Amino acid sequence: MAELKRHMGLFQLTMYGVGLILGAGIYVLIGEAVGFAGDSVWIAFVLGSIVALFAGFSYAELSSIFPKAGAEYVFIKNAFRNNFFAFLIGWLTSITSIITAATVSLGFGGYFAEFVDVPIIISAIGLLVVLSIVNFIGIRESAWTNTIFTLIESAGLILIIVIGFTVSNPEPINYLESPSGFSGIVIAFVLIFFAFIGFEDMANIAEEVKKPKKTIPRAIILSVLISGIIYILVSLAVVRVVNWEEIAISAAPMALVAEKGLGSEAHILLSSIALFAITNTVLITLVAGSRMFYGMAKERVYPQILEKIHLKTKTPWVAVLVILIASVAFSLIGDIVIVANIAVFAIVITFAAINLAVIILRYTEPDIERKFRVPINIGKFPILPLFGVGMSVYMGFQFEIEIIVAGVSIIGIGGIFFMIFKNKKIDGDLKQ
Repeated sequence: MAELKRHMGLFQLTMYGVGLILGAGIYVLIGEAVGFAGDSVWIAFVLGSIVALFAGFSYAELSSIFPKAGAEYVFIKNAFRNNFFAFLIGWLTSITSIITAATVSLGFGGYFAEFVDVPIIISAIGLLVVLSIVNFIGIRESAWTNTIFTLIESAGLILIIVIGFTVSNPEPINYLESPSGFSGIVIAFVLIFFAFIGFEDMANIAEEVKKPKKTIPRAIILSVLISGIIYILVSLAVVRVVNWEEIAISAAPMALVAEKGLGSEAHILLSSIALFAITNTVLITLVAGSRMFYGMAKERVYPQILEKIHLKTKTPWVAVLVILIASVAFSLIGDIVIVANIAVFAIVITFAAINLAVIILRYTEPDIERKFRVPINIGKFPILPLFGVGMSVYMGFQFEIEIIVAGVSIIGIGGIFFMIFKNKKIDGDLKQ
């Protein structure tokens, strides 16, 4: 059977990870977050960076042990020895990729409409089709496209930081003041955590990475640290240029900050960069999502047709096609803030399971080779994953009931799919 080809080194994978994190979330959601947390929004980003780093360390250790596509499924299966639980975590990850790609593509349609009078839904579907073609052509082409887009979107955020710390604000800023107190900071933290998710998808392209047991852990930690520092500086910068009340009601908060600092032409520039950021998010979400489908098919928990590799491009072309069709279907509905919260709810459950997996494997597989180990341990017991579990549980109780119901419904559908596919698989094995 054809295999995926290993193209990506440390630089490309780190850029891939930074691109996954520095996506549409920061450009779209920072206004909403500032509305809740005011000038103290930076605290929400610090909390987000810490939780992401806890999970990043856990993903790094597990990736150094099991560098495979379908990463979450493989991690949980080996730690918990339970196919059903592993399937549900893998299901949540793959469905989240689809919903995220669909919703963010609608964000692209909204920005694109400012430049060209095209219906949002048409732009969104067109973007999904074009980027799926890039995904089909190959990971090398996707990686270089991502690297270019990552540098562009990073430049936009760095420009915001420069403006923030060079444009004087006559009014003093109290960086500890929040209009809704600590509860507002917590709400902002949960919302903006959508801007941090994505690095976990790096583990799902393990079979296309050179020396994955060493490269993936390093790239995960680097990408989380780089993105966290940029986010915190951006959150400190924006409220120095524009009052938080104005940012909160702006449909394009980054463009507003740029306009205040450099004039109306900067508004157009940042809107253009936002298009690149959104495009990049959709591209790498489609890539990682298709590899998740491929990986779970290899593990025989998704239909085997998703395992097919194109002989010429060496990409999982059926998985690419399936995620395209599903993303187009989901793009017909959805509000970006609501879906962001649904995605975060799913990721919170996944992160809790991943952190637990590290702890369990320290005892059930103490002698297995680990090219990377989570730092700060008491004997075998890793401390940081425990904090990661605690933060995930805390975040799980911060969502509105509608979000929880939507998340639980997705899990329920996954459970039904598992039972149907399991029965079909058993019937097929008996006939053979």
